Amino acid sequence: MKKDNLFVITGGPGMGKTTVITALQESGYTCVPESGRDIIQQQVASGGEALPWRNREAFAARMFEQALRDFQAQSGQMPPVFFDRGIADTIGYLTLCGLPVPALMSEAARQYRFNNRVFFTPPWPAIYEQDNERKQSFEEAVRTYEQLLRTYEELGYEVVILPKVSVAERVQFILSVIDDACQI
Repeated sequence: MKKDNLFVITGGPGMGKTTVITALQESGYTCVPESGRDIIQQQVASGGEALPWRNREAFAARMFEQALRDFQAQSGQMPPVFFDRGIADTIGYLTLCGLPVPALMSEAARQYRFNNRVFFTPPWPAIYEQDNERKQSFEEAVRTYEQLLRTYEELGYEVVILPKVSVAERVQFILSVIDDACQI
């Protein structure tokens, strides 16, 4: 099931993807938020174990389940929908952690396809910040970015790197790329 109107915006943590997603949403586009932050907040509040610093496999399983639900929930949409991370991000996360990728996840990443063009926010020290949920160092964020690039490329996606410009210019860049893609 390939959905050309579903677009992933991804990259390492703290590289500006959520800010771009928020700007797209404020411009009237349907956007699906990243599930990782919500999972962390829920697990911390409930004393749960599905946290990247306690049980990475449980955390990844929850992220995968939510990513799959999000894809299925938006698959009937016709206008562009932007996702803050995609199904493949969980595979990249597990690979980065040196953990096995369950066959179910690999199969889902091949079966549930987003638009072939995936937008990546590159490492950008000037905008990187840590917070309560984002505990990775900048170096770890760069390694995450590099692994996600490899994962998406291995799955046959075309990587489109966002320029290091203002949020408004990044949004305009994305919209010009998807407009160009629709005219092919």
